[in-house]
Amino acid sequence: MQTEQSATACLSLSIRDRALLYESYMPFVRNGGLFVATNELRELGGQVLLSLNLMHEPEPFQAMGKVVWVTPKGAQGGRVAGMGIQFDGRDAGLRRKIETYLAGALGSDRRTRTL
Repeated sequence: MQTEQSATACLSLSIRDRALLYESYMPFVRNGGLFVATNELRELGGQVLLSLNLMHEPEPFQAMGKVVWVTPKGAQGGRVAGMGIQFDGRDAGLRRKIETYLAGALGSDRRTRTL
């Protein structure tokens, strides 16, 4: 029997803008990941099934991941509330697709929603 806290959360996310993708992508975590802006936060380590509509792709990507950090509402510095979701690595195609869209921008020093 799963408890409410151990149940897999399902999140839908649509990123149609390269600038938002850059702000949300986390290349520094193993297997990559995305910051998901939300006020409905999960606990660290919680499992998440992410359905991602990415740019102009015809079908959404499905990726399993886990919560690796939480930014609560009202965080210092005006940070956006949400969660960092680390991809579990089973779908390396999603990471490659994101990095293709961000080619040339990943080394930028522009501010992101992540670290």
